[in-house]
Amino acid sequence: MEKYVNEQTTDGNVKIADDVIAKIAIVAASHVEGVYYPSKDLMSGVADVAGKLGVKTPARGVKVAVGEGEGIIDLSLSIEYGKNILDICNEVQEKVKESVENMTGLSIVEVNVHVVGISTPTSELLAKA
Repeated sequence: MEKYVNEQTTDGNVKIADDVIAKIAIVAASHVEGVYYPSKDLMSGVADVAGKLGVKTPARGVKVAVGEGEGIIDLSLSIEYGKNILDICNEVQEKVKESVENMTGLSIVEVNVHVVGISTPTSELLAKA
């Protein structure tokens, strides 16, 4: 079942799918230098195949919980080796919160960043091979 942010206006209803909020968060996080997404695992591979078959799957590595005009976002990321993890995560939190709030009107009360890996240029090349 797909979840939505539902806003009633004088002209009708506006519905924003949780997947849209998740994609906004991914794009915002990707603009922070040193952020990588975790390498593919079995579940993300299944999601890729399902997506190619036309089955909707939630954005990989992002969970969105929305209540009455407020939201919480959980992101799972890999960080570039040698970078300051805390600085990068703080910047991700700021950019994601700002982007989602500006684009949706939601008040984002938490952006939780889960660092699940470290990426190096070598590991990125090996993952592509």
